[in-house]
Amino acid sequence: MTELPKPTGTFKVRVTANSSSNEIIYEQGVYKVRISAPADKNKANKELIKFLSKWLGRRVYIKRGLTSREKMII
Repeated sequence: MTELPKPTGTFKVRVTANSSSNEIIYEQGVYKVRISAPADKNKANKELIKFLSKWLGRRVYIKRGLTSREKMII
């Protein structure tokens, strides 16, 4: 399996909550992230930040899309 390109700066993700496990897929310039936490009471957003921060080795924030599946991450 090839390693995913790690983004620098701002990037877009499409989130699927309530998945069986946390994983990242890169397709057509968009990171598709599956998160095991439900999209209830901000749980999926918190898990997304934690998962992406660990993967990138730096702190990340949701710039846009707190209530949407498509998010802009910085």
